Amino acid sequence: MKDKIQQIKEDAVSKIEASKTIEDIENVRIAYLGKKSAFNEILKGLKDLSPEEKKEIGPLANQTKKELQHLIDDKKMALESVIDEKKEWIDVTAPGTKHAHGHLHPLSIVQRDIENIFNSMGFEIADGPDIESESYNFDAINMPDDHPGRDMQDTFWISREDGRKKGTGTVMRTQTSGVQVRYMEKHKPPFRIIVPGRVFRNEATDASHEHTFHQFEALVVGDDVSVANFLYIAETFFSEFFGQEIKARLRPSYFPFVEPGFEFDISCTNCGGKGCSTCSQTGWIEVGGAGMVHQNVFEAAGYEKDKYQGFAWGFGLERLAMMKYKINDIRLFHSGDVRFTRQF
Repeated sequence: MKDKIQQIKEDAVSKIEASKTIEDIENVRIAYLGKKSAFNEILKGLKDLSPEEKKEIGPLANQTKKELQHLIDDKKMALESVIDEKKEWIDVTAPGTKHAHGHLHPLSIVQRDIENIFNSMGFEIADGPDIESESYNFDAINMPDDHPGRDMQDTFWISREDGRKKGTGTVMRTQTSGVQVRYMEKHKPPFRIIVPGRVFRNEATDASHEHTFHQFEALVVGDDVSVANFLYIAETFFSEFFGQEIKARLRPSYFPFVEPGFEFDISCTNCGGKGCSTCSQTGWIEVGGAGMVHQNVFEAAGYEKDKYQGFAWGFGLERLAMMKYKINDIRLFHSGDVRFTRQF
């Protein structure tokens, strides 16, 4: 009987040491100390032994059982501590992980910045439809029937019948200028408005041209509005937008809805007007067009001719975004590539 107990002990110790998981050590406990184990059978058979054998075998069996139970408990604790060390420690007081959310497109960010600056200068925001009548898109802003801007290479025509009556066609708007007339039909001067919006041109795309882009137009009308007012507002806006002092200059140009008309440049945002590769060593960057509102446009809006004066000016939103963020390809804005938009 002593030999049997010793053999059971040696086998159990070997299995305990070889256990790698909690499940393994539990199986050892059941096999050697469970109700159907060899030790349990020995303890049940003590009643059939002589008094002398009971005194010798009983204490030995109980002591061996206790030793095995102690070894099993120690092994189980060791295995549990290994598992705990592998688990990630969690600080329940720490803030939860923030999930990624959508964010504004860079063009939306720039548009909001521009709107905020103009709002601070007392401008209201006006809006108009993307699908525009030929009357508002061309006729009302003094664009002649033979103007090249009406041709297919520039305009997406939705409907245009041969022998049409003037102003009855429908287009995807080619500029936001039509909103000027829509606004003036319902409002009397003085006023200051800005018109942000998407426009469409039927032309090939490249790094600096897109068939769909955004314009930003400003209109100021009153009794004594002058070019000097325009220059002050332009320099104030661009200085605020780029976060540095910006100067503006005008060059004579032609636009059918203004007279006189100008191209306006701003001092280079890269070199401050000293001359660099960005501005082709001129110190100036062309931004957009401007001029004093043509009296024919005022008449189209229902105003009395020569009663009011004002200026209008506009620029491409993508153009300003490219200058501000040093982007060299306009097509990136509409590519749908999140690797680009996530940078903003």
